[in-house]
Amino acid sequence: MLEAPSYHAIAAMAVTIAMFIAFARGRYPEEIISLITIAVIGVGLYFAPLEGSKPTDGLAIAFGGFGHSALITICALMIMGRGLVVTGALEPFARVLEGVFRVNPQSGLLTALLVAFILSMFVNDTPVMVLLIPIIVAIAAKGLMPSSKILMPVNAAVLLGGMATTIGTSTNILVVTIAADIGMKPIGVFQFTPIVLIAGLVAIPYLWLVMPRMLRDNSVTADNARRIFHTRLRVAADSLPASGDLAEVRGKLPEGITFLDIPAGPLQPDQRLHISGTHEALEEAARALKGQLAPGWVLDRIRRISRSRGEDIVVMEMTVTAESRLIGRTLASSAIADLYGVAVLGIHRPDRLPGERDAYAEGDDFRIRGGDVLLVMGIEEDLRNFAGNDGLLRLEGARELPRRSKAVLAGAIMLGAIATASLGLPWFDGSGYAPIKLPIAISALAGAIAMFVTGCVKFDRVGRALSAKVIVLIAASLAIGRVIDESGAAEWLGQAFSLGLVYLPPALVLAAIMLFVTLVTNFASNATAATIGTPIAYSIAMQLGLPPEPLVLAVLFGCNLSFATPIAYQTNLLIMSEGGYEFGDYVRAGAPLVALMVAVLSVLLVLAYGL
Repeated sequence: MLEAPSYHAIAAMAVTIAMFIAFARGRYPEEIISLITIAVIGVGLYFAPLEGSKPTDGLAIAFGGFGHSALITICALMIMGRGLVVTGALEPFARVLEGVFRVNPQSGLLTALLVAFILSMFVNDTPVMVLLIPIIVAIAAKGLMPSSKILMPVNAAVLLGGMATTIGTSTNILVVTIAADIGMKPIGVFQFTPIVLIAGLVAIPYLWLVMPRMLRDNSVTADNARRIFHTRLRVAADSLPASGDLAEVRGKLPEGITFLDIPAGPLQPDQRLHISGTHEALEEAARALKGQLAPGWVLDRIRRISRSRGEDIVVMEMTVTAESRLIGRTLASSAIADLYGVAVLGIHRPDRLPGERDAYAEGDDFRIRGGDVLLVMGIEEDLRNFAGNDGLLRLEGARELPRRSKAVLAGAIMLGAIATASLGLPWFDGSGYAPIKLPIAISALAGAIAMFVTGCVKFDRVGRALSAKVIVLIAASLAIGRVIDESGAAEWLGQAFSLGLVYLPPALVLAAIMLFVTLVTNFASNATAATIGTPIAYSIAMQLGLPPEPLVLAVLFGCNLSFATPIAYQTNLLIMSEGGYEFGDYVRAGAPLVALMVAVLSVLLVLAYGL
C-alpha cells in the first residue's frame, strides 16, 4: 500500500509545477521567476524545516545552487568559449562550415547536426557544445541562418549522440555503474549504439526540417550591419593572379563586394581598388587578397601599441556631426592617422546607394560630408580622443578585433580541457600507464584560469561571457532538484509509478519507464533521474520476469531526453542567451522530440530484446 506523500513532498511538487507554469506562460522574465522560486524555498524551509534538519539548512538548499559545481562549471565553460571567440581560434573551422552554409543553408545545418551527433558519441556533451557555439554564432553573424534556428537543433543532436555510448555522458556512466552495483552484468561501451543510431535516423530529419520551423527568428539585425562602406583596398602583390585579371580576383571575394572605378587592363601590385561592402565583407576581402583597408604604417602602429599596452584593438562607427572640422576634407588632408593614431577603414553615406559613385570620391581619396559614418579602428583611448576633438558621435556596436596571436594558445587550452575530462590526464604509476580522468568541473576551471593567465580572456571582459539570467536560472533549478530529492517527492513518485507498471505489456512498461525518467530529468536533474530510475527499473524487471537490461537502458535513454526545458541539462542553459531563447521555446520545440524518441526507442528496445 502506497503511503501518502509528506507535506514537504507535496510542497516540493507544488513549487515545481508552479515554476513550470510561470516559465511556460512567459509573462515574467525567467530570472524574476527563478529568484522568487529560490526565495519561496528559502523562506518555506526556514519556517518549516525538513525532518531532522535546522531552519538554516533550508537556506543552504535554497542558495546552494550559486556555489554548486554545476554552475561553476558552466561559467568556466562560458569563459573558455569567450576565449575562443576573442582570439579567433575557431575561425578556420567556422569558415569551412560557413562555406557549406553559403552553398546551401539547409546542407550546412545538416552537416552541423551530423558533426555534433558523431562527436558527442566519444566526447562529453558539454565540451562539444562549447566548441560549436562560437562557430554557430559566427555563422549567424554573417546572416546565413539565425542562431536561434541552429543552436537548439544542434544541441539536441549533441544530446542524442551522447546517449549512444556509455562514455558519451557522465549520466550514462552513472546508470551503468548503479546497474552493475545492483547485480546486473556490465553493459559494453557500444552495446546499445545500434539502437541509438537507428533512432537518430528518425530524430535527425526532425531536427533538420521541423524544429527550425518551430523556433522564432530571435536574431537582432542592427542598423550598422546593413551599412555599406566605401574604401580603397590596397592589394598585395602575391595575392594577384599571374594574368592580373579582375574576374579571377572577384572569385576570391565574398558576396556583397561591389567594384567601382574598374581599372582598365590587368591589375598591378599594390594597386588601390575602390570597393564597397559591409564591414564584415570588407574584412573578408582584405583577408582573401592579403590587402589593407588603410595605410600599412598606421595599421602597424596600432598593432604595436596594442601589444605594448596590452589593450584590445577596437573597430567602431562614428557619425560626422555638423560641427566637425572634417567636413569638406579628404582622408589625406584631415591627417586623422597622424593626429590620433587611428585608421579610417571606410566611409558610409546614408543617402547613397551601395554601387553609386558620383561625387563620393575625389581623385584617389574620399571627401567627408556631414552625416557620413566613418568605420574607424584603433585603441579605445585614441578613438575616444578622435571623437571628442573632431566632433564625431560614437555609435553603438563597437567590437574588438580578434587577438589572433593567441588563437593557437586558446585552442590548445580548450582542447586540453576537453582531453583531460574525456580521455584523462596522462599518468604513470608503479604498474604502468593509468590516465587520470578529471571531473569536467576541474578541467573547465583549470582551462578558465589558463585563459586568464595567458591573456586570452581579460578579467574586465568576463561579464561579456556570462549571462546573469542563465546563472540565476541554474541556481533555481539546482535548488528545485535538491528539494524534490530531499523532501522524498522523487522517491514517492517512483514508488507510485512502479505500482501501476505490473499490469502493462512489456512495450508499454519500457515507454512508461522512459517517460517517467524523462519527466524527472527535465524538472530535477539527470543524476536524480538515474539514481531513482535505475533501481526501480531493475526491481520491475525482477517482478515481471523480464530481462533487466532493456529496462535499465530505458532509464539511460530517458535521462538523455532532456530537450523540453532549459533547466534539464547544462548545454540547454549554455545556448539560452546566445540563441535568445525563452522557456516556451524549449517546450514547444523539445516536447515533440521527447515524445517521438520515447516511442521510437521503446519500439527498438522491444525488437532488439524480443520482448
